Amino acid sequence: MLSLLTDPHAWASLLTLTALEIVLGIDNIIFLSIVSSRLPAHQQSRARRIGLLLALGMRIALLSAIAWIIGLTQPVFSVWEHEVSWRDLVLAAGGLFLLFKGTAEIHHTMEGEGPEATAGSASFLATVAQIVALDLVFSIDSVITAVGMAEHLPIMIAAVVIAIVVMMVAADPVSRFIERHPTVKMLALSFLLLVGVALIADGLHFHIPRGYLYFAIAFSIGVETLNLLARRARARRRGATAEPEA
Repeated sequence: MLSLLTDPHAWASLLTLTALEIVLGIDNIIFLSIVSSRLPAHQQSRARRIGLLLALGMRIALLSAIAWIIGLTQPVFSVWEHEVSWRDLVLAAGGLFLLFKGTAEIHHTMEGEGPEATAGSASFLATVAQIVALDLVFSIDSVITAVGMAEHLPIMIAAVVIAIVVMMVAADPVSRFIERHPTVKMLALSFLLLVGVALIADGLHFHIPRGYLYFAIAFSIGVETLNLLARRARARRRGATAEPEA
């Protein structure tokens, strides 16, 4: 352990892996923000914290069972000469769930629904259950990435812990920003659909380079940022012209 503290390669691995885990965690934050927004305001932050703490626990547990994780990538059966592993099944199921959830949330946002069900422990538990299900999908992908990039378990665990702490700090501000701006929420839901398609493709062994996905997301965020700045500038101009008339 002491040798790792003085090894520059270990520090480089930690920084690289931490940055990658934070980037991979963006999907998780968006999902947490959208799912928790259905809860009463006083429960939303608690649901996000529980979700991220569960994600941290699952990732550390999975990292501690590296041999089992590696076994998840081994084929368990074949379909028309297409080998299928447990990882493929989990990723494909998670992608389908994201497509379903993203489509349902877009419908709710655009079309509205009937009277909302009474918010209580059942809705809170249902929200946490959804968070746990997607945490499992994101955790397996994250842990396999960590195992492939770093050689030492302490480095992997440290990177995951740092990334989850950053996500916990960012979760509430990101959620409030998404709720204040409906167009940003719609963009975030589109990201969920995009990630869902990528997970299904991974489960079918059609790998979509993550760089393409993150470039599309970054470009969309850049365009929406310009739109928000332009809208704010127009509002300021309207306010400035309205003051002399008053």
